[in-house]
Amino acid sequence: MWGGRFETGPDAIMEEINASIGFDQRLYAQDIAGSKAHASMLAAQGIIDKADAEKIVAGLDTILSEIESGGFTFQRALEDIHMNVESRLATLLGPAAGRLHTARSRNDQVATDFRLYVRDTVDTLDAQLKDLQQALAEKALIHSGTVMPGFTHLQTAQPVTFGHHLLAYVEMIGRDRGRLADARKRLNECPLGAAALAGTSFPIDRFATASALGFDRPTANSLDSVSDRDFVLETLAAASICAMHLTRFAEEIVIWTSPLVGLVKLSDRFTTGSSIMPQKRNPDAAELVRGKIGRIAGAFSGLLMVMKGLALAYAKDMQEDKEGAFDAFSTLSLMIAATAGMVRDLVPDEKKMKAAAGAGYSTATDLADWLVRVLGLPFREAHHVTGRIVAVAAAKDAPLHRLSLAEMQEVEPRITQDVFGVLSVTKSVESRVSYGGTAPKNVRAQAKRWLKQLAKEG
Repeated sequence: MWGGRFETGPDAIMEEINASIGFDQRLYAQDIAGSKAHASMLAAQGIIDKADAEKIVAGLDTILSEIESGGFTFQRALEDIHMNVESRLATLLGPAAGRLHTARSRNDQVATDFRLYVRDTVDTLDAQLKDLQQALAEKALIHSGTVMPGFTHLQTAQPVTFGHHLLAYVEMIGRDRGRLADARKRLNECPLGAAALAGTSFPIDRFATASALGFDRPTANSLDSVSDRDFVLETLAAASICAMHLTRFAEEIVIWTSPLVGLVKLSDRFTTGSSIMPQKRNPDAAELVRGKIGRIAGAFSGLLMVMKGLALAYAKDMQEDKEGAFDAFSTLSLMIAATAGMVRDLVPDEKKMKAAAGAGYSTATDLADWLVRVLGLPFREAHHVTGRIVAVAAAKDAPLHRLSLAEMQEVEPRITQDVFGVLSVTKSVESRVSYGGTAPKNVRAQAKRWLKQLAKEG
């Protein structure tokens, strides 16, 4: 491969550390697509004969079929996907195959292949995330009025609806999709034709190859073209944030399915048993979603360290850009699929949710708001009065709505019977009508808005 400069082959250790075919063979479809576009452009520009270009494209199609059918043998001695394809092409075509590498380098070739791969990956992840949003919004609409406890500090805070809680994740995932879309826009420039680092003296048409491969434009600086991996880093950063969101929901499923809490149930499809305890139903799917973020965030951190301090332009360090990214994107895809499956599978215990929503004096804020709204107390004073009433209820081990009017009037004499109209959890959620609030009518409207928006996307 190296021509006349080298007299002997590499040491076995050198071959071991240098070869990437074990993982970059995943780029075969992108590599072949890039080569076909390059060959067609070379012929159109008169740089190679049209007949040779046609043979090259036909040969590349043959190689694609061989790989997809499992009939292709990848050779470690050929280092990477590029040389494996080129070597096979030479076997098929003879000397004409050697014309394919005119006006390009493996540096711009791999940068192009990897951008194509990441772009395809972003499109796949976006479709999966859309499906997850659909699952969440559909369940939110069904449970727009299902009351459950809302938490801060993992302590019961105020009643909310289960639908409202699910829609919070629809919003998060919407931002995740936005970040991936932004990354896709920035990566959609074609490095092909930048050659090793300085461009080429051949009269190539980089705009033609960019268009043929679905890029918006060619990259504008040849040095940056071959040495940039921002497109991977940015996508991994977006993937890490997305994975973090999925782990938050996974943690809630783990908590909610515990017999000590019992707010939701998962079926056999997304739980496992124990090898020794026959009664166990473990939320392993949720736990694995919760745990897999380390691989994704680790891939981002790892590549960031690889790129740190690298002088322009390409360096072999950058071969470390792929293994972590491949694993991270595959892992995120599996996490999304598992989460969507659990969303569709889980069944809330509505009775237990409602009972839990009323525990811990969760309507205390409603009482304070009533004191402000009806009696005209400053909120800080209303907060103090409510705290004293809660203390009375706690001493009696009774919920707020079970206190007598007389007991409340001992703290604030102006309280009337009307106060009991705001102390139920149902009345509490119904009153939260501010935009973005948990009132069932709000939740229904937001769920329908999301479902309509997702349907428009096709």
